Amino acid sequence: MCDSNRYEECKKYISDQIRQQIDLSREVEDAEIQELIDDLVVRIGRKYALSLAQRQELAKSVFHSIRKMDVLQELVDCDEVTEIMVNGTENIFVEKAGCIYKWDKRFETKEKLENVIQQIVAKCNRVVNEASPIADARLENGSRVNIVLSPVALNGPIITIRRFPDHPISMEDLICFGSITREASGFLEQLVIAGYNIFISGGTGSGKTTFLNALSHDIPKTERIITIEDSAELQLQDIPNLVRLETRNANMDGAREITIRDLIRAALRMRPDRIIIGEVRGSEAIDMLQALNTGHDGSLSTGHANSSTDMLTRLETMVLMGMDLPLAAVRRQIASGVDIIVHLGRLRDKSRHVLEIVEIVGCEKNEIITAPLYQFRETGEENGRVMGAFVKVGELTHTEKLCSAGVVVPHRGAG
Repeated sequence: MCDSNRYEECKKYISDQIRQQIDLSREVEDAEIQELIDDLVVRIGRKYALSLAQRQELAKSVFHSIRKMDVLQELVDCDEVTEIMVNGTENIFVEKAGCIYKWDKRFETKEKLENVIQQIVAKCNRVVNEASPIADARLENGSRVNIVLSPVALNGPIITIRRFPDHPISMEDLICFGSITREASGFLEQLVIAGYNIFISGGTGSGKTTFLNALSHDIPKTERIITIEDSAELQLQDIPNLVRLETRNANMDGAREITIRDLIRAALRMRPDRIIIGEVRGSEAIDMLQALNTGHDGSLSTGHANSSTDMLTRLETMVLMGMDLPLAAVRRQIASGVDIIVHLGRLRDKSRHVLEIVEIVGCEKNEIITAPLYQFRETGEENGRVMGAFVKVGELTHTEKLCSAGVVVPHRGAG
């Protein structure tokens, strides 16, 4: 049974037998499928003298191929995996602890890979095919999925899965990981409670969504929160009055596309206290700024950028994609709407850190004025690990919201 060809033959035989025995005229429960698989594995096991471990592995593999995501299910269930990258049938790569490895398993056929793709998008009411070859979706566990098919993808169907932790990472966890100090965490907690509008920036994989989830824990439980996302992946905890909105693509049945911009406009009519936009990446930036400037204090969002300064420039560009406005007016809108930028990054040792907390002070002479409050300062390297300190470098200028909320920033030593 050590022969991989023999293993695949057994797996294919059992899978074919199960599919022939399934009554497609009714809904078949997982338990019934598992029972059929177990019976066939026992028979195959006797024939080839398989050990108990080999039988269990074969049964699990067959069940995954019929009911789950085939060879990917093992990776989706693994807590250590943060990213799964499928480059056609032959090459599957995984990210663990910030490092990428090639996996030793593969899809048997292109058809099996395509079946997994259709299974993923069908559960999210999305469509992906040659006519519409790019789609975003999510798995049942909240993992984010991006799919690209031919003719756009030249080396076969491509799947990229961002796997989030089964249990949301808290701010206390981030402190333990060394991503932020206790002092800075306490400072941000007070800003969230007081209703400062906070924008989280960073590169791909820097932990923006994780950080947004952690920050949201400090939102008062009495408030009504509306989240808006392309593909729902936020894991907000302990918010009773929570409304979750997700975009929709147009389909062949005549359903029109519903964009982030549509959802922001709808959210404004739903009596939100705060609006949380998973990621701003286009013309919806103008709608977000209008929401921030019309009484929805304490709203949160994220965006891709290499620095806090770069994030401001990108916001300007995205606003201009949605509306033809003078640049000076755009900058005044940004300076009025965004209070704080928290910039995240991954260092060369793959660790994730809050690199900077910046206050938007105002707009003078058509330029946005910023002031750094906290910065990560590298002090060296030890055993391949980047060492440094996240230090306070400035005081908050605009304390009006803190005063209005009756909040006092605690003066605690960095932890």
